[in-house]
Amino acid sequence: MFIGIDVAKDELVVAVRPSGEVFAVDNTTKGVRSLVKRWSETPPTLIVLEATGGYEAVAASALATARLPVVVINPRQVRDFAKATGQLAKTDQIDAGVLAQFADMVRPPVRPLADDETRQLDALLSRRDQLLDMLMAEQHRLAQTPPRAKAVRQSLTQTIAFLEKQLARTDTDLGTCIAASPVWAARDALLQSVPGIGPVIARTLLGALPELGQLTRQEIGKLVGVVPLNRDSGQHRGKRQIGGGRAHVRRKLYMGALVAMRRNARIRQFYQRLVASGKAPKVALVACMHKLLTILNQIVRTATPWDATHHLAVLQPA
Repeated sequence: MFIGIDVAKDELVVAVRPSGEVFAVDNTTKGVRSLVKRWSETPPTLIVLEATGGYEAVAASALATARLPVVVINPRQVRDFAKATGQLAKTDQIDAGVLAQFADMVRPPVRPLADDETRQLDALLSRRDQLLDMLMAEQHRLAQTPPRAKAVRQSLTQTIAFLEKQLARTDTDLGTCIAASPVWAARDALLQSVPGIGPVIARTLLGALPELGQLTRQEIGKLVGVVPLNRDSGQHRGKRQIGGGRAHVRRKLYMGALVAMRRNARIRQFYQRLVASGKAPKVALVACMHKLLTILNQIVRTATPWDATHHLAVLQPA
């Protein structure tokens, strides 16, 4: 039995395969409990939900707590699957059916879901990014506003001061959140022991990449989207490109690689070797991102702080 659940703010539309049954329950604790009770005696093979900006959290958490095999996946992946099967129409019932079919045919692996503390940290990190975006936008507007437009400039200045205050408060909340957990505090120290990894990147990895240290080098690379993918067809050999995965983590890792190329002698030497061998600078930088992620994955798995000599073998060109 394969289950697809289309998630909305107020309702969960459930499709069951192969029976073809479709029904709906409220997206509330009571509604989700009815699903847990329904499947407690005869657990399904797999339950698939889309990530919908947090509306799936109650259902996913309750199902996982009941030890039911639940997977939360990227909506784009399901939409591409629907198009590949010729399903272009889109309703809640159709989407639930597509999710059930996806569960049956693709069978994505079940991974542990983030706990409440991890989701709280991830929410704080998301809020920090939102505040930064708003702050940069207001600063750009201030720079483009004529000096004579005093009322506009005053409004912008006040908004910038407010956003800076909110950003500082969010950073404080992030630090408090990390310090409250001995496990997170230890992992945060391990990650920041690597030259090039600062508080923002370390906390992003803690909140948005809880699988760090639990997967292999290739698996964690694919999850973040830093493993180059082939673009070949027949005799055509296209350029390998990265993509997919967790773009938010990848953006932070990009900044970490840039800093590491200046402050981390081993990463710098690795980059220079790749460029000297003919690799384009951007390709070499992506390779540094992958290597840096590999090192961080190893450090968390072994609970061993950064040591340039110890991690030399990891930095050898692939």
